[in-house]
Amino acid sequence: MDGGGAPAEEIAWEGKMPEYDEEELRATLKVVYYGPARSGKTTNLLCLHERLPEDRRGDLITLDTFEDRTLFFDLLPFFMVTPSGLRLKVKVYTVPGQVRYDATRKAALSRADGIAFVADSQLREQRTNAESLKSLEENCRALGTELSQLPLVVQFNKRDLADIVPEDEVRKIWAPADVPVLFASALYGRGVVETFVELMRRTYRFCDVELHLAEKHGLDEDTFMRQFGVTDD
Repeated sequence: MDGGGAPAEEIAWEGKMPEYDEEELRATLKVVYYGPARSGKTTNLLCLHERLPEDRRGDLITLDTFEDRTLFFDLLPFFMVTPSGLRLKVKVYTVPGQVRYDATRKAALSRADGIAFVADSQLREQRTNAESLKSLEENCRALGTELSQLPLVVQFNKRDLADIVPEDEVRKIWAPADVPVLFASALYGRGVVETFVELMRRTYRFCDVELHLAEKHGLDEDTFMRQFGVTDD
């Protein structure tokens, strides 16, 4: 995967539902951490991978690009098997924040079932956050859907630094969007699990509508969440 990937018009979203093979009874859910360069996407995934039980995580794979990295791993190195026999796998990705790698971002974003937007809390980075969010909306549209139609959580990272946007101001700005906003210091492991848990809960609900995970396959939300071995308590 590199910055010279397929043009946007050649990367099909292939519908809004999760990747699902009815004959093989197999499905893959994909969640993506998106945001500007150096906002802490990579740090989130490194911390999350470290905190997951060893038997619940696959190897962390890094694709280096100049000034940025793309990471991904299988959340469960094995299939989660539901009572119906459905084999379910979850994949977690970051995307490079650099604008020059927009084709790579589109490719990583394609067929995402849930998105965590990682923003930089520093006052001087608010324009960069806005530009990255705009690119996320445009890339979703180029791939055949609207961001508003996908599960989304927002994390304001780097709360340990000085000169950051106050929490009440962030909440006021994001209130009309009606999406969960979480505050984190991924470098110190704060807010990472909480962001992930909220993302996976919303992703489950989205996929349950399409795949009938509870009704047809016997996989309710609590059972789904327990598979990962982490909680936000």
